[in-house]
Amino acid sequence: MAKVGIVMGSKSDFAVVKPAITALKSFGIETEVRVISAHRTPEEAHRYASSAKERGLEVLICAAGKAAHLGGVMAAVTTLPVIGLPVKTDMMGGLDSLLSIVQMPSGIPVATVGVNGGENAGLLAAQILGVKYPEIAEKLSSYKSAMAEKIKRDDCTLQEELNTL
Repeated sequence: MAKVGIVMGSKSDFAVVKPAITALKSFGIETEVRVISAHRTPEEAHRYASSAKERGLEVLICAAGKAAHLGGVMAAVTTLPVIGLPVKTDMMGGLDSLLSIVQMPSGIPVATVGVNGGENAGLLAAQILGVKYPEIAEKLSSYKSAMAEKIKRDDCTLQEELNTL
């Protein structure tokens, strides 16, 4: 079974991470969720990332705010794909987090989703895993078809409303 590691810099980030967990579970993907700080527990961050592959993890999602170094620290010590999930902050609305995650040095890539984009982080992890697991790819295809059908229904409804004006 596919497995994604989800790490957040503090427990207060859980509300942002929860949609990623929900998305992954909807595709039958197992998660391992931890609170690890790049700054307060750097040794644990290194241990977690360097042993992730051995524990069966295939993708990491790292949620952090402010300095938001967690994803970069993890990416520096693993060859697994790392997805950075910037967390909204009071000071800059998450722009600080986003810029910290997206501006990685050459050779240490971290894929990045939008601020508080937990669902997209989960979906991106599922898409990465879908390359290896056909059953996940099929579920993603069905998911996207359902989204397209909803848009078509919404458009029909809107057209009907416009015709009554």
